[in-house]
Amino acid sequence: MMRLLPLPFLLALPTAIATTGPAAADTAPPAPAALINAGAVVPFVDGAIDQVYTAPERVTDIVLQSGETLVAVASGDTARWVIGDATSGSGADKRAHVLVKPFASGLATNLVITTDRRTYHLALSSRADPAMVALSWTYPQDALIALRRSEEATAAAAPVAAGLDVDQFHFNYALTGGNPAWRPLRAFDDGRQTFIEFRPSLAVGEAPPLFVVGAKGEAQLVNYRLRGRYYVVDRIFDVAELRLGTKHQAVVRITRVDADGRGKRRPS
Repeated sequence: MMRLLPLPFLLALPTAIATTGPAAADTAPPAPAALINAGAVVPFVDGAIDQVYTAPERVTDIVLQSGETLVAVASGDTARWVIGDATSGSGADKRAHVLVKPFASGLATNLVITTDRRTYHLALSSRADPAMVALSWTYPQDALIALRRSEEATAAAAPVAAGLDVDQFHFNYALTGGNPAWRPLRAFDDGRQTFIEFRPSLAVGEAPPLFVVGAKGEAQLVNYRLRGRYYVVDRIFDVAELRLGTKHQAVVRITRVDADGRGKRRPS
């Protein structure tokens, strides 16, 4: 069970170390509210310098993200600081730890930790007492990326016709040409977008690009997106072609037709 540190401990921590130059403005001491069980939990910011408070005869544990692989650790002072590494957990929960301990109080140096995901910059300082037991991070950027991927996956898994009125669909499209493995099953529109439905095997094969054929027969690439086994085109077209290959090109033509079966062609 987690507990917040008592107020006297928080007040005993210095708010900054004696740092000069541009790095002084970028050094981030842990906020009191982020201190848990004498350890600090801070958001990771690329390029920021995080402050670590240590004490002689005390080991401070710098805890990396689960699944993160430690590549290298470098310090500005290896003579008066003991620096080692360890791991905990296994599988996806395996975590790397960098352990630091000063030989005396009143010391200050920097620490750079490189991993397979990011680089950490730390400012180490030692004092008689107290010391931080641990430092770890939260990763807001990772959480945001995970949220976006989840939203994209949810959108991709949603039925392509969700929110559409089926009564408004127009299925007056004819498919002609070759019979490749990726030949679509049908095409239809809702008056605003055109949908081209393929077999489920499209997901494991090469998908053909879509071209809209102009009034003079010229082929033009058109913007579309893949949703499940459908191509979704944000426009209505009269004639389009799916083409795949170079020397022996497979072509399937999609033509919007009248009720009597004749192809439609809008005036150019």
